[in-house]
Amino acid sequence: MIETTEQSKDSNDAEDEDDALLPICFNCERHLDKIVGINCTTQSWRVRDRMKTVSVALVLCLNIGVDPPDVVKIDKCARAECWINPASYSPGKALEMIGYQLQKQYERWQPRARYRHSLDPTMEDVKKLCTSLRRNAKEERVLFHYNGHGVPRPTANGEIWVFNRTFTQYIPLSIYDLQTWMGAPSIYVYDCSNAGIIVNSFNTFAEQHESEMEQMRNRSGSTAGQPHTTGGDLQSGDDSRVSPSPSAGAAGTTTYRNCIQLAACAADQLLPMNPNLPADLFTSCLTTPVKMALRWFTLQSTSQLVPEVTEELIEKIPGQLNDRRTMMGELNWIFTAITDTIAWNTLRPELFQKLFRQDLLVASLFRNFLLAERILRAYDCTPISSPALPPSYRHPMWSAWDLALDQALAQLPDILEKGKPFQHSPFFEEQLTAFQVWLEGSTEQRSPPEQLPIVLQVLLSQVHRLRALELLGHFVDLGPWAVNLALSVGIFPYVLKLLQSSAKELRPCLVFIWAKIVAVDGTCQIDLIREQGHKYFLSALQDTNPGGQPFKGNHRTYAAFVLASIVHNFPNGQSSALQGQLVSICLDQLNDDSNPLLRQWLAICLGHLWQNYEQARWSGVRDNANEKLYPLLSDPYPEVRAAAVYALGTFISSVKQRSDHANNIDRSTAMHLFMTVSNDMSPLVRMELIAALQWMVLFFETQFASTFLQLDSPERSIANPMKRVSSTSNILGVGKSVMVGFFQKLWNGFIALSKDPFPEVATMAQKVVDYVRADSAKEVTVCDKGSHYHGGGAASVSLPPSPNTRVGFLAGESPPTHSGGMHVSTDNGTGTHHHRLVNQQTPLAMKKRIHAVGHDSPSTDYTDGQDKAAAYTLSSASSSAASSAATPLKPIVTTQFIEWSVSFFAQPSKRMHETKAAGTDHNSYEFLIRKSRWLRNKEVRAEGRLQRKKAIFKRLDVQSWSCRTQHAPTIIKLNPYDEQVAFAYK
Repeated sequence: MIETTEQSKDSNDAEDEDDALLPICFNCERHLDKIVGINCTTQSWRVRDRMKTVSVALVLCLNIGVDPPDVVKIDKCARAECWINPASYSPGKALEMIGYQLQKQYERWQPRARYRHSLDPTMEDVKKLCTSLRRNAKEERVLFHYNGHGVPRPTANGEIWVFNRTFTQYIPLSIYDLQTWMGAPSIYVYDCSNAGIIVNSFNTFAEQHESEMEQMRNRSGSTAGQPHTTGGDLQSGDDSRVSPSPSAGAAGTTTYRNCIQLAACAADQLLPMNPNLPADLFTSCLTTPVKMALRWFTLQSTSQLVPEVTEELIEKIPGQLNDRRTMMGELNWIFTAITDTIAWNTLRPELFQKLFRQDLLVASLFRNFLLAERILRAYDCTPISSPALPPSYRHPMWSAWDLALDQALAQLPDILEKGKPFQHSPFFEEQLTAFQVWLEGSTEQRSPPEQLPIVLQVLLSQVHRLRALELLGHFVDLGPWAVNLALSVGIFPYVLKLLQSSAKELRPCLVFIWAKIVAVDGTCQIDLIREQGHKYFLSALQDTNPGGQPFKGNHRTYAAFVLASIVHNFPNGQSSALQGQLVSICLDQLNDDSNPLLRQWLAICLGHLWQNYEQARWSGVRDNANEKLYPLLSDPYPEVRAAAVYALGTFISSVKQRSDHANNIDRSTAMHLFMTVSNDMSPLVRMELIAALQWMVLFFETQFASTFLQLDSPERSIANPMKRVSSTSNILGVGKSVMVGFFQKLWNGFIALSKDPFPEVATMAQKVVDYVRADSAKEVTVCDKGSHYHGGGAASVSLPPSPNTRVGFLAGESPPTHSGGMHVSTDNGTGTHHHRLVNQQTPLAMKKRIHAVGHDSPSTDYTDGQDKAAAYTLSSASSSAASSAATPLKPIVTTQFIEWSVSFFAQPSKRMHETKAAGTDHNSYEFLIRKSRWLRNKEVRAEGRLQRKKAIFKRLDVQSWSCRTQHAPTIIKLNPYDEQVAFAYK
């Protein structure tokens, strides 16, 4: 007894073991999810109003040698302006050198701008300068830089000071007037004490300007959106705009509140006078940030770690700012990355886009403004900006900047004295490591990574580019939200430019990243075609040996998806891809048995290329594309079969101007589709079949309506007159029977699919059937009215047939013979030729008006009711379809298969491979589901064994479920673990 029990335990354990290894059925994406696309919310990452600062006004009120009366300066105070000591030169020479040096400092950030100086100016000088720059700038931005170190502080009314002609008086200049002269869009830089007063006054006067303009528009009877000009060029746009003259500016549509302002300090603060600092500390931070940061770093207590570094050594730092291989260039590169990162992590996305991505000069000034805030706050000054920025002077990334400075300056003495080579900073490598650590985090709900803007900067370096692309690829693989973040930080122009690279090691990463981008934002197809980026993906699709694969999946699959997105509903993309031989490239790779996803997207790509593009369709005909797609209809993967059906459907629908040749090809393609996949076990494929074959219904409505009336009419069983027996009619009957058989088979197929057990399939097919029935009902109504007009149809209105007159027919089909049973009459109406079907035997027969292509033929008679469908040959059908080609046909039914397939790429790719990794990754969702199902099955079997033991002693008469069926079931199957039962009739 014990031995028997042990044997049963062993068998139970073996059963449990086998159950754990059983394959899981009906557990794929197509079984668990609805076949619909996901809603990828695309953020507005594009810079819509990209602008340039084209003119710069440098207004310097220094009056060198004379201190302003309201400022008491200490004995040793800051004197340097633009790193020039005025005491070393004569006042006139020093002023000229300072103006020239300030221009050079600004040219570092915007070399193409028009620079104009106004040194110790009068009010008329400032007015002339500003109005001239505004007139030339038109709708672009103008910068006004004001240095007021040699004049009194701004007044309480917001007036700044200039000079009279003889330099004997300080003349106040109203900000209201300055606004009028400068217009908008503009940016203002105020480097003077109490600069916050100017900002406040500017905002007040901006509101006053707008209220005055509103009143003027109301008085003149013009609307707010109607521009008005007076003696100057019209300035308009979404941002600030102004006319060049005061009168024009007052009447224009200027918005001064959108102007940008940068001020050195608050309204109640004075500029620092530390002799170790330049007098124009704020300007130095804005225009020479790295030099100013190095100077300030040596003044801090932390610089004691490198005590050998002095101001003289800093002046000797080798390299240029624009050469990242040198020390100075690398420090500038690191500074740009850090300030971009601080701004991206602290500003609102729309404000970041406006200040850091819209205008190159504005972006540079605001990056440097972050440094000015950090340095000036150390001297009890608070720089002000409009729009205001949140405080960032204590951001953790400043510690990384200090470390980078320390590491660079530590090796400076050896570089200068011993000639040692410069060791590059580990900053970018460390930041990439931090980004990688963030990516490896286990939680999905987390804040965005701080290092994302730095990854963007690293793409500029060939040394770390591959690693940066791999990490960026893993980041965008997290989902649409990650793609939107990457696009908002400005990654798009970088990855677009990298498509010009010939480095093959970058190809898998770039193709993967672009697949994620276009899956979220399909509008990128425009940029790819404009920059010839599609050629990169055509090459990638043909590349079978790309080297390493940093991402799961095949790079050719991603390339096929990107190309499909490029040509989808985009004529320019279709024509460019066709010129790149996309048809032949896709057809050559359809037989890749190792990658079903590649086969799926090659078919979809061809379908997108053919859609509404006849030239591509005929290119496919020359390559036998439809026949090469036929093997995919028997592919073991339903997604591949559905993609092939979709491609053949667009192959059929792409030709609007019908011809005999097109009709023959489409008829053959449609019949092969119907015969191959009408009984496909996957509803996904059957739904695509209905969507594909509906185009035959739309193109040949007449034939389907005739077939419906012939098969559905109660009078169709009425005996027809005896046919004439002749060789001509026998030959004709063969052609007609082929035509009748084709449309009848398709119609019967739609009828069968309308009774499909899968509800969505049945609903789609029923819509097509209802469409044909509704069209037939209209024709019957028209026919009844016509038969009354012709006296009930008893008399034929046809002319005697001519031996040389015929309607179109299929190749190999004989001309029809005439008889008195059915008549096709010709109506020559308003420029259109119609053949009216008049059946004298049954009132439900269709009388459809059609016309023959290129023929003015009289009526031709047919012998019996069975010839009704054959009367409408494909040639006449082509002309009826051509007449409707002017207006695009709307599909009867649509599917979400393409959108659902696209969502496959928008979602994390780990979901694409969870099934494969389920056996090894014990933390995967698939493995956990399998384990829970195995535990449930084990408990059910244990309970079943217990119930079998109880059944020996008593009956099990508990009723769990009851159901009445229409007929007696012949097959019943019970699910052993779920409460499910399946039954079927004969």
